Amino acid sequence: MEEKSLLVTAIILLSTAVLCVPIFKKLGIGSIIGYVVGGILIGPHGIRLVTGGTEIMHFAEFGVVLLLFLIGLELRPQTLWVLRKPVFGMGLFQVAISSLLLGGLIGYLFQLGFISSIILGLSLSLSSTAFALQSLAEKNQLNTSYGRSAFAILLFQDLAVIPVMAILPMAAMSTIGAENSHQGFNFYKLGTAALAIFLVVLSGRFLMRPLFRMIAATGNHEIFVALSLVLVLGVSFAMEKVGLSMALGSFLGGVLLADSEYRHELEANLEPFKGLLLGLFFLAVGMSMNLEILLNHPFLIFGLAIGLMSVKGIVLFVLGKIAKLTSDSASNLAVSISQGGEFAFVILNVAAQLNVLAKETTDYSIVIVTASMILTPFIGILKEKVIDPYVHEEEERPADPIYEKNRVIIAGFGRVGQIISRMLYLHKVKFTALEHNADQVNAARKFGHKIYYGDASRLDLLTAAGAAHADILVLAIQDAELSVKIASIAKENFPNLKIIARARNRSHYFDLMELGIETIRRDTFASSLELAEEALNDLGFLPSEVKYFIQKFRDYDEKMVKDQFKLRHNEKELIAYSKNAVRQLEEAFAADMLEKEAS
Repeated sequence: MEEKSLLVTAIILLSTAVLCVPIFKKLGIGSIIGYVVGGILIGPHGIRLVTGGTEIMHFAEFGVVLLLFLIGLELRPQTLWVLRKPVFGMGLFQVAISSLLLGGLIGYLFQLGFISSIILGLSLSLSSTAFALQSLAEKNQLNTSYGRSAFAILLFQDLAVIPVMAILPMAAMSTIGAENSHQGFNFYKLGTAALAIFLVVLSGRFLMRPLFRMIAATGNHEIFVALSLVLVLGVSFAMEKVGLSMALGSFLGGVLLADSEYRHELEANLEPFKGLLLGLFFLAVGMSMNLEILLNHPFLIFGLAIGLMSVKGIVLFVLGKIAKLTSDSASNLAVSISQGGEFAFVILNVAAQLNVLAKETTDYSIVIVTASMILTPFIGILKEKVIDPYVHEEEERPADPIYEKNRVIIAGFGRVGQIISRMLYLHKVKFTALEHNADQVNAARKFGHKIYYGDASRLDLLTAAGAAHADILVLAIQDAELSVKIASIAKENFPNLKIIARARNRSHYFDLMELGIETIRRDTFASSLELAEEALNDLGFLPSEVKYFIQKFRDYDEKMVKDQFKLRHNEKELIAYSKNAVRQLEEAFAADMLEKEAS
């Protein structure tokens, strides 16, 4: 490709991403679909602005390589140990059952050979890690029960890619006729691959860590970034040369450095490259997708895509119920990761290059996987807007009956509510704890906590909990909007009930102050001051000085928040006051330091 055409191609690709991705994110469909649709529009089957989709795909596959390296970095032994049951339980069964069902159905319907059916079944059983995790993160669902289950299954799928990519060359050899296949050659390839893996492990342990230590000592950030890229690309190249996959090499490199002191810096250095190349990868997927197949057989393609998602969805729902998820959580799990994934594109393309799969089969499969990804957000919206309201009305768990009246009511039994409850328990103060998250209630009860399921924003539930006679309502709710709603109801209906509230941020703080609540504590303020105190002590400041400075900062900041509350509706004055307040605080501390030096 000439320099000029390379520059023009880069501008077209970046412009497409800039135009398409924000539109699709705004529509709630997701950035990945934006990349794929953008690739379709500019590709050889669209308006033909870029025609080298296959060549770009080869380069963009480094995005997947970097993704696997970063996954490897996350796989410290302790992480795997904590997630061992969902990863190697739900994850293993999902891949195994989905592969067998999909491979068997495809092989039977389209009369494919055994190896082709298995490879297709394995590739289609994988879901989109990038798509699903981004969607769950955007909806704040990663910490839900089905979010954690989805993460564990996706983690196993990412691990499963490694052996699949490793066996593809062997599958290719098995497709060669007996007259061209030599057992000795197979042993030679196997021995070479084992030696390469051993050398990678050895060099990662005894060469790369000292090398990173030496480069880090120079303080040259650019060279450290360069070494990070050389590591990933070098190991990937070595694996490819011995007949294994680049993905296997990058994953091994990540695992070897998972426990090193440079893990976080490596993640920070490679994250921008991974994001950009993954975006380019999905653009290339759109460009390389044979749009004629979709246009000529739209009902067949979308029918097969829905069939793929249905098979995987049923498997996921059943596994979710076996794992004791609620029906709602199990159905959310099924919807969120029932699509095909980015690694299917990689496996299918490699299988086609090795002649394990026919080119036509690969093209149809890629279009079906892409269609399943496009359908996922729409199915999610359909479930959320059309199905959930009726299902929730039928399956809504009734609030627990409350037969006790205590001096303290705790609304919200997360990390804050639990710590408060423990302190009250130690001082023999009885309390009534309310929590609306069923999973949180079930988890807390396993550890012996007495907790009631129910929404504290319901007046009847607060009344049943004894709010009319209680002394204190502790608002430990994380959701700012719900917290303000509960505070408003309590202030209006129980004027003698003292409210002690947590605030997630200044905005939440101001909303609570507006209701007349006086005792409010910001989530991270106290812990941040404690960490600052520890840091100053370790830097050699006298403990008495540190305590004085910390208390002075606390008093000044709390006064500043109250003053900012009065100006909250005038942004211009609020900004001017905040800037002036920071300067005044600096001057006050400077004056203290001068006074100290003078004395």
